[in-house]
Amino acid sequence: MSARFPHVLAASALLTAGLVSVGAAPAWSQTKEPPSCAAITFRPLVADTGDGEHDAGVYKSRFGRIVVKGLAKGGRVENHFVTVNNTRPPAAGTLPASVAACAAEKKLPAPGRAVEVCTGDRLQVLVNRAGDRRYVLLYARQGSGWQLCSAGMA
Repeated sequence: MSARFPHVLAASALLTAGLVSVGAAPAWSQTKEPPSCAAITFRPLVADTGDGEHDAGVYKSRFGRIVVKGLAKGGRVENHFVTVNNTRPPAAGTLPASVAACAAEKKLPAPGRAVEVCTGDRLQVLVNRAGDRRYVLLYARQGSGWQLCSAGMA
């Protein structure tokens, strides 16, 4: 068959070589750092959710797993919170200036005092890397305004 159809043999060799080269991950993808500023949007839990703790949304990447959870009681959503790699981040305390700059870049208000109850029609998780520390902030939108729900360090 190769004597009669040499172009078929050449094409299959090129195709095989192309598939082998695609299979290996490029070197740049293995050393890529996580972004220094990111915002991920989530939907809140819907009304009439059964009582207990439920996942409102999940974001997973090679840098970690972020889950926004909600607590529901009596068919009402009472609160939302965020976990990073299956744990709630401890309170961050004083935040560096890079967190406020990151929030401004993502069109969110600068972090201030957190609200006690985190509910709204949209949720956003802001992630800021400052050196070797990663700050995770949860915001909730009430109408047209965003409010800070929590600020933790993961």
